[in-house]
Amino acid sequence: MHDIWNPWHGCHKVSEGCANCYMFYEDMLHGNGDPSVVRRTATGMRYPLSRDRSGAYKVKPGEMLRVCMTSDFFVEEADAWRDEAWNVIAQRPDVKFFLLTKRAQRIERCLPRDWGDGWSNVMLNVTCENQRRADERIPILLGIPAAHKGVMCAPFIGPVSLAQWLDKTRMVDGRPRRQIEQVLCDGENYAGSRPCHYEWVKGLGDECRAADVTFDFCGIGNNFVKDGVTYHFTDQAQQSRQAYRSGLSHRGRPMEWDLRDPLGLPIPAEDLYKPYFNPVKCSECGMRSTCNGCSRCGRCGVTVW
Repeated sequence: MHDIWNPWHGCHKVSEGCANCYMFYEDMLHGNGDPSVVRRTATGMRYPLSRDRSGAYKVKPGEMLRVCMTSDFFVEEADAWRDEAWNVIAQRPDVKFFLLTKRAQRIERCLPRDWGDGWSNVMLNVTCENQRRADERIPILLGIPAAHKGVMCAPFIGPVSLAQWLDKTRMVDGRPRRQIEQVLCDGENYAGSRPCHYEWVKGLGDECRAADVTFDFCGIGNNFVKDGVTYHFTDQAQQSRQAYRSGLSHRGRPMEWDLRDPLGLPIPAEDLYKPYFNPVKCSECGMRSTCNGCSRCGRCGVTVW
């Protein structure tokens, strides 16, 4: 994955989905200090603005950056740094920024002053690990203006129904657009992982399919239950492969991103980043439609070009 931007690191647990947080696990495993201490990363803040030796941006126009994957963009401790992060996002109107939070109640107060109806290159997403959190967070999300909105059911630790919200629309450029454009789903990993049930995934996927909302089943997690049998998978590539093979994902209506160059001019489609997918490693990946593709780093040992 070469699509992550962590301007700060560290978080504190706020709901059931946080119980076995992968960031806490990784920090404890590698001795990275107290994961509950939120700290600005040394070189991360300006990563989207970094350039290569030719002077071109390392993050290409059209790529998507997932923001704060080892924290929460709206965590209280980052209030002093968030304006700087918004400023970086404003300087890259040609890049898609994926913001995910469990702190939906803080989104509105933390938006930039010129947010208006939402920045065209920013997608707001809330985590809904079970029905309780869906009922709590989605109404807040739907009440906030944004160009793009989505839901992440991960870790998927209980059945979730989104049917009552999937047909909600808002007016954009004089025409209605679906409020929720994408739903992502993934099982839980690492120590203490709770089971993910096939019936939960299928039920949620069927709702998205009926509403023609994109549904991405990214991975089955460590413990996947189907027909009363629990399957244990610790290899995340295998988890993703099994999710892909399930056939439960659905390509819904495509998102219409209005990406611009720094002068505010539309960028022709042919000038936008086109992901490369390794024909061996990426052919059956549940994450395929939600990432920037293969970075060709060679670490996986598969070097088909």
